[in-house]
Formats: sequence, structure tokens, C-alpha cells
Amino acid sequence: MSTHQGVAIITGASRGIGAATAVLAGNAGYSVVVNFSADADGAARVVEQIKNDGGTAVAVQGDVSDPNAVLSLFDAAQALGPVTAVVNNAGITGDIIGNLVDVSAETINRVLEVNVAGTMFMCQEAIRRMSILSGGKGGSIVNLSSTAVKAGSPGTWVHYAASKGAVDVLTVGLATEAAPHGIRVNAVSPGITNTGLHAAAGMPGRVEGVKHLIPLGRGGEPAEVAAAVLWLLGTEASYITGAILPVAGGR
Repeated sequence: MSTHQGVAIITGASRGIGAATAVLAGNAGYSVVVNFSADADGAARVVEQIKNDGGTAVAVQGDVSDPNAVLSLFDAAQALGPVTAVVNNAGITGDIIGNLVDVSAETINRVLEVNVAGTMFMCQEAIRRMSILSGGKGGSIVNLSSTAVKAGSPGTWVHYAASKGAVDVLTVGLATEAAPHGIRVNAVSPGITNTGLHAAAGMPGRVEGVKHLIPLGRGGEPAEVAAAVLWLLGTEASYITGAILPVAGGR
């Protein structure tokens, strides 16, 4: 276990990349707030694993698209100590596959609420709480984007890719605004990764089906994406802000 690094909030941390990031953050010495929207059992398992590894963690329910829930999430985190790291991992596809013309207005609105507005709300509160100009410790924000932005995900998730394009722009702009506050803002952009996201959208074999398109010949693992997130959070990346780091096997 590393020395204490402060408190890290990981949104959408009950499974997949979020869960892997939370466990790695606990091992790196952060007290971890495992945020979840609905999967309380999954969040509890992540907390248990962090504690079994000798770390400190709590699970906190909250929908990041609700500004009041975001406030409550930060309040719960500050009970553990100063927040120094925020990972905006919570994101949804709307569990639909197809052309944009067939995506319902409700799905489009919900994806934008969670992926874009939710990330913005989290970033706003992170700066308020972490800013060295208002007594905070400074720190780092890492947003989760997607390499879907590069091609736009035609025929599958154009709406999702568009939301992640917004996350990229947010990351670049906010990095400049947050720098005087002692806060770095970066993003990790995963490619095809072995998570439950594909099965939830009705494509359980998607990773296997597209691996021939990936130069490294396979899908990524959540722990590999988490390692990039933790690197950007840490002091090794202390001169990096406004970066979007692809973790995509060369695709």
C-alpha cells in the first residue's frame, strides 16, 4: 500500500473500468469513494476488495446527472478527507444499437444528461472543493472519453460518440481554466474493451468480432485502462494537462 494520496471519487465504479480504477486507486493509497447509480451489490463488492487489500473505501449512491446528488457525493467524500482526485467514468450508451435516426429522443436526452451534463457537474464541484484558491489541496481530474469519437460509431452509437466528443472538448477547455486552481484535467480514451457495456447493448460478442481490426489483435482489459487513469492522476504526470490519452491497442 502506498502512502495516503487523499480522497479519490470514481463515478460509475460498480463494474468495468470504474471498478478496476477504484481498486487500483485504493492500492495506490487513495481513500476511495465508489460511486454507483443502481448496482449497490457491485459497488459493495468493489469496496470489499479495496478493504481486503488494506485500503479505505465507501460506496455512495448518486446519479451524476442530478446536481444535488453530485453535492451529496462530494460531501460524503470530504468526510474521509480532502478530495484530490476525481475520475468521471459514469457513462451510458442507452443500451441500443443502430442508426441515429432510430434512437429515441428519451435515449438521446438521457445519454447527454449522464455523459455530458453529469461530467460537467462533477467537474464544477471538483474545482470548487479542490481549488488551492479556496483552501483545497489541488489535484487531478480524469474524464473517460472513447475512441468512438474518431470514427463517430456509425450504425451503432453515433449519439454516444457525440457525447464523448463533448467530453474531449470539455477536457481541453477546462484544463486551461483549472490550471490556476492547482488542478490538472486530462482524459483517457479507451478503445474496444472487455466490459459489460457491449452485452448490455445486445452485442455480447462484439469484442471478439472486431479484434481483427485492432493492431494489437485483441480487446483491452479494464485494468489496462485503469492503469492509464492512475498514471494521469499521479505525480508522474504532473506536467500534463489537457491531454487525451488513447488506450486502444493502436486502433
